[in-house]
Amino acid sequence: MDEEKPLSGDVRVVVLDDYQGVAAELADWKGRLPAADVRFFRDHMADADALVAALEPYEVIVAMRERTAFPREVLERLPRLRLLVTTGMRNAAIDIDAARDQGVVVSGTRGSSSNTAELTWALILGLVRDVAADDARIRAGGWQETVGRDLHGRTLGVVGLGRQGAPVARVGQAFGMNVIAWSPHLTEERAAEHGVTHSSKAELFGSADIVTLHLVLSERSRGIVGETELRAMKPSALLVNSSRAGLVDQDVLARALQEGWIAGAGLDVFDVEPLPHDHWLRSSPRTLLSPHMGYVSEEGYRVFYGDAVEDIAAFLTGSPVRTL
Repeated sequence: MDEEKPLSGDVRVVVLDDYQGVAAELADWKGRLPAADVRFFRDHMADADALVAALEPYEVIVAMRERTAFPREVLERLPRLRLLVTTGMRNAAIDIDAARDQGVVVSGTRGSSSNTAELTWALILGLVRDVAADDARIRAGGWQETVGRDLHGRTLGVVGLGRQGAPVARVGQAFGMNVIAWSPHLTEERAAEHGVTHSSKAELFGSADIVTLHLVLSERSRGIVGETELRAMKPSALLVNSSRAGLVDQDVLARALQEGWIAGAGLDVFDVEPLPHDHWLRSSPRTLLSPHMGYVSEEGYRVFYGDAVEDIAAFLTGSPVRTL
């Protein structure tokens, strides 16, 4: 491990992937970090060489979720880097071991527990009522052409009854839906605590009218929804994913949508982000797409960036907080 290098003089800080250009106004960067030169990058840099060239002058980097990857080969080319802040307390795009080897402290932030669950319901309601297509139809001079579906009495299948899945289940119950749940470690007792029926994986995919995914992506959960699961779903059923794209076999999903195995999918997460212009999903039928907005809210951003400032200030005093 490299010996930790003290910071002296003006500290150079860069905030990455500030897509909406709001980071500067959602936290007190100047007041809390008077000795810091803080810059904000709006454009995403996917090319590793371009990323290293842009970041080389900075001692502190603030990364928004997993928008920018920091594998070992990138971290080893950033000798000035001393602190890497990620929004949230988990970031699969950062090689924590490599950071430690380079003497780089990695800190996280708190986050909102409600915004992704709320976005999930925006996708569900948008799908069952065909909101996006109706909006486009009206703007083009048309009127009613489709018939929506009720949620009351339908079955909602929740895959993962944790911090996001549980509130999604409660909203389903409020709509009068029959809510069932499954995950690899979910017990009947845990499901009962939420008033939800515990189901097997096969039963959930075979009987749910809407399947919504809320699992953490890991090597064990990657591709947990594949051909078996998608073919088991009813042709009238919908799949919603606001968790991670890797939970679903993307090649199989493309076939399921193109060939009509399922009625549609609402997706907030993708295998490549930002979504390339020639990505198959941009022209896929039966889809409602959101550009990974589940965690994007003003309230959530205020927590992210406010804690990021706090992380940097603590690090500069020699007492790092929320280290990963």
